[in-house]
Amino acid sequence: MINRYLDHAILIPQMTRQEAIEWILSGIRYKVKTVCVRPCDISLAVELCRGTETGVSCVLGFPHGTACTESKIAEAKLYCKKGVSEIDMVANYGWIRSGLWDEVRDEIAAVVNVAHHNFQKHNFTHVAVKVILETSQLTLEEITKATEICIEARADFVKTSTGFNGEGAKEEVVDCMLKTAAGRIKVKPSGGIRDNARAQMFVDMGVDRLGVNGSSTPTICGETGIKNEKDGY
Repeated sequence: MINRYLDHAILIPQMTRQEAIEWILSGIRYKVKTVCVRPCDISLAVELCRGTETGVSCVLGFPHGTACTESKIAEAKLYCKKGVSEIDMVANYGWIRSGLWDEVRDEIAAVVNVAHHNFQKHNFTHVAVKVILETSQLTLEEITKATEICIEARADFVKTSTGFNGEGAKEEVVDCMLKTAAGRIKVKPSGGIRDNARAQMFVDMGVDRLGVNGSSTPTICGETGIKNEKDGY
């Protein structure tokens, strides 16, 4: 069902705590794969999603990707301790545009190392890492190379967009990412996916996840929304 492809984004900066709660509960109601939240809402989302089929993802280095590598590593450690199941990190796409491929690879690998390995010895669950390339700012050649870099860095997903800078997912970009990935990394289109037809089109192309604004989830899911006794819907 389409709902299990969705990362239900709750990232509007001016959103109140009560609005965040309502959007998280909406994601739980529709049994989305994850609610993707602001860092300040991690603990809230983990508590609300406990015992449900919905996990918690959180953005890192968002939305510009220009934080220091050390800051991104510290964020990843904190998020893992707080109980997220997935991290959506913004790559430094200024570095990508500069051709600083070693720096891009090393930064992604450092976050992946925290999420995949450092916490296993402390009985933390493997945390998946999705790398946001902000493809609206890149050429197809840069997107191809960046996807290869994400594979080398052992990331779990490569993702198109933050939704905060330029256009969202485009078919030609997603096709490029899928062909480059060739099954070696999962692909997540994000941005501008507001109805079931567009969501299903990307699924049919072969993507593994979809990033959608939480307000679009009911329209995308249609009759796939399933009531959940936990939140009273």
